[in-house]
Amino acid sequence: MPTLSRLATTLGRSTVITLLAAAAASVVAFGLDGLGLSQTAVFLVSAVALAALAVLIGQGTGQLGHRFGPGATGILQSALGNLPELFISIFALQAGLVVVVQTALIGSILANTLLVLGLAFLVGGLRHGTQRFHAPSVRTMATLLLLAVAALAIPTLATAPGEPDAGHQVDLSVIVSIVLLAVFAASVPFSLGGGPGAHVELEETLIPAWPLSLAIAILVVGGVGAALTSDLFVEALKPTMASLGLSEAFVGLVVVAVAGNAVENVVGIQAAAANKTDLATSLILNSSLQVAIALTPALVLISLVVGGGALTLVLTPLLLGAVVLAAILAAVIVFDGESNWLEGLALLGLYVIIAASVWYGPPIQP
Repeated sequence: MPTLSRLATTLGRSTVITLLAAAAASVVAFGLDGLGLSQTAVFLVSAVALAALAVLIGQGTGQLGHRFGPGATGILQSALGNLPELFISIFALQAGLVVVVQTALIGSILANTLLVLGLAFLVGGLRHGTQRFHAPSVRTMATLLLLAVAALAIPTLATAPGEPDAGHQVDLSVIVSIVLLAVFAASVPFSLGGGPGAHVELEETLIPAWPLSLAIAILVVGGVGAALTSDLFVEALKPTMASLGLSEAFVGLVVVAVAGNAVENVVGIQAAAANKTDLATSLILNSSLQVAIALTPALVLISLVVGGGALTLVLTPLLLGAVVLAAILAAVIVFDGESNWLEGLALLGLYVIIAASVWYGPPIQP
């Protein structure tokens, strides 16, 4: 008991609650599945477990950053922060849900760029009025996000009927993915050298610091738990969405995207509410950027070996238009280094419009 008490004191109350919630939700989800009960209940409980596991992974990553510096933290967050979404996507690809994965990746970019950033600006603006942040670093992230959007537009346009690469969607997607991953790799030395990062302010909040072995243990537990629970989440996804009559596009663009990564960005909204706008904008835009230039191209290459169908960067006109408009609107809003509640409302408005545009699609078949 004294050992458990010391462990709880070291981790902190919020981490202990998150750990217990993740463990309880995971056990309940597997129990419901083992008993053959409602797949909708399995889906909802496993989504709660994934959310808690994502928070744990984020806390463990932040603790490593407390030891190794903000640059290394940015790299670690890129590699580990998207683990739940990575596992969800891999299992969904194996299940043949390529449309769900593609729309979920686009939905992740949209959820961070429009929903989370919009909420952050709305909450922060209502509490503090006009807020200001370091414009040059945010412009860099916005520029790279526009590059990622261009990398989605070119394959879509170039492989259209009558265009030079028609019929070569997979080949062109692989080439573009390799280029994006090369850009991401080139950004690593930049981050290590003190490039724009969100974690300088974060380090101040990580009190007390965990022992290194404990931080690694939390990351291992979170990663293994995310892998196991993601499989369960995807198994329950199709029957649940079929029973609710939702389309693959809506499920991917909204449901899976929000379940996969929006929870970890609550800290961005909290930072904006506390008037730490540099921290908020960096966290949220970095999350969009990591999905766009690292996770998405990586999954394109992974899809070639896991079976279930090849993931490409060729989008429908609606998805392409949505992600292009979202990136442009976000870039315009952050370019001057200021934000207010009305700009946040504008971002939220575009997100709701895009979500509504896929609501009436054909439902998933059981």
